Amino acid sequence: MTEIEKNLLREIADLHKIPEGAYNIRKDGELSGRNSTEHIEIVSKTDVPGIDIYIKPGTKNESVHIPVIITKTGHSEMVYNDFHIGEGADVLIVAGCGIHNSGCDTSQHDGIHTFYVGKHARVKYFEKHYGEGEGTGERIMNPKTVIHMEENSYIELDMAQIRGVDSTRRETVVDAAAGCEVVLLERLLTHDKQKASSDMVINLNGEGSRTRVISRSVAQDDSVQVFRPIVNGNAPCFGHVQCDSIIMGHGKVRSVPAISANHVDAQLIHEAAIGRIAGDQLLKLMTLGLSEEEAEEKILTGFLK
Repeated sequence: MTEIEKNLLREIADLHKIPEGAYNIRKDGELSGRNSTEHIEIVSKTDVPGIDIYIKPGTKNESVHIPVIITKTGHSEMVYNDFHIGEGADVLIVAGCGIHNSGCDTSQHDGIHTFYVGKHARVKYFEKHYGEGEGTGERIMNPKTVIHMEENSYIELDMAQIRGVDSTRRETVVDAAAGCEVVLLERLLTHDKQKASSDMVINLNGEGSRTRVISRSVAQDDSVQVFRPIVNGNAPCFGHVQCDSIIMGHGKVRSVPAISANHVDAQLIHEAAIGRIAGDQLLKLMTLGLSEEEAEEKILTGFLK
């Protein structure tokens, strides 16, 4: 494995070596490495590019790593990954995509992740997107996540994109049955002339279903971001949407949160705030010996955690 490939895996999945447990590593459109375990099976699809991940009922304390890396300029792909999570399972899933583009052609990764979460199952899902490379070709990523949740299941999603991606269109759709809980944290930083849009639709369809959506973003330079988180309360349920953004330079952010109460006992809240870094925050850090640039970086790092 080259140093470029190792660095991409560190950035997107915090991998410093081949992971223990189940994993599937995809590189430039081809399988680079795979391992299944007694309780987790990974199988290649036969009709389209992608994999099926089968997690047996009752599986506990196991993880799945499915990173994707692209190092060839001009490479473009569409990948379909399906997760079948058995009743009562409790698993960690680490995904993510890293693109190193050193040429003049566009490199692009589009992917659809579909989750089928069984009754009483618990899933923690981490996804990070990252781009680098000295080339002039664009780095584009368009992820779509679709989640079907059975009764009393839980999913926690931490989805981050920190620097290097020229254009992204992110889509997330969740259907939650009775007693389900959805926690969604999205963290995004854009710079230069990058563009990012994020559309979320969370349908709280069952009694006692809950969601908490937190979106934090930073738009630097001339970058543009658009957020459209939507929560539909279709039963006695609770939902909270919070969108916080920092703009710097000539950055632009449009936040359009929406809540739709379609049941008399649906309780839904949304908040949105956009602004610059507060001057007193910078001043406080600078009095401790940091430069203005170092103080800004410190604030942004804490904000996007």
